[in-house]
Amino acid sequence: MEIAILEDDADQAQVLALWLEHAGHRSETFETGAAFMKGAQEGTFDLFVIDWELPDTTGIDVLRWIRERMGWRTPVLFVTVRDAEEDIVRALETGADDYMCKPLKHKELLARISALARRMDAPAAQQDAQHYGDYTVDYTHRRITLEGEEIKLTGTEFELAAFLFKNTNHVLSRTHILENVWQRGPEFNTRTVDTHISRIRKKLQLVPENGWRLTSVYRYGYRLEQLN
Repeated sequence: MEIAILEDDADQAQVLALWLEHAGHRSETFETGAAFMKGAQEGTFDLFVIDWELPDTTGIDVLRWIRERMGWRTPVLFVTVRDAEEDIVRALETGADDYMCKPLKHKELLARISALARRMDAPAAQQDAQHYGDYTVDYTHRRITLEGEEIKLTGTEFELAAFLFKNTNHVLSRTHILENVWQRGPEFNTRTVDTHISRIRKKLQLVPENGWRLTSVYRYGYRLEQLN
């Protein structure tokens, strides 16, 4: 993979680049938001790794720029010393696909990048597209449309929505969702699931008016129901 790293700590950036190189990836590092945005427009990257604290802006602002200017297809891994729940939720809600707190762990970082890569490269489930009422899940191009209009989704949001559609009318536990969408166990923060569920409910307009209802099952998980 071609990976862009936005990290103002030169030593940390060098360590990340070496880890990625040894794992078979290629990377380019940037110390400022301005340099990163210029490089992102001029180059072609498969994944972005961005820090929160930057000398000229914030990682959140850069993340917002990525989603507004470059779309929702390229995965973004957020890395930062901030570990408060509200910060994690803010990053995920702005469009991050995953979030890691510093100090970073070598094997965990590579595992998370591999998980993001698998989502990008996952083959269509023996089909190019599947229709669910007025929704079409396009596995080849990894997009979902409602009445022909594409809905902007991050890679993780696409995976979650596709998983819910495949399991229409079934109750899914948070643990089961984590294992299948994030490839994580129950020790991972289930708030991540709740945040992404909230986002796709809003983005996909999964409401009775459209023939669908996405509801929470108290202390267990979620169920996507087709009403007609």
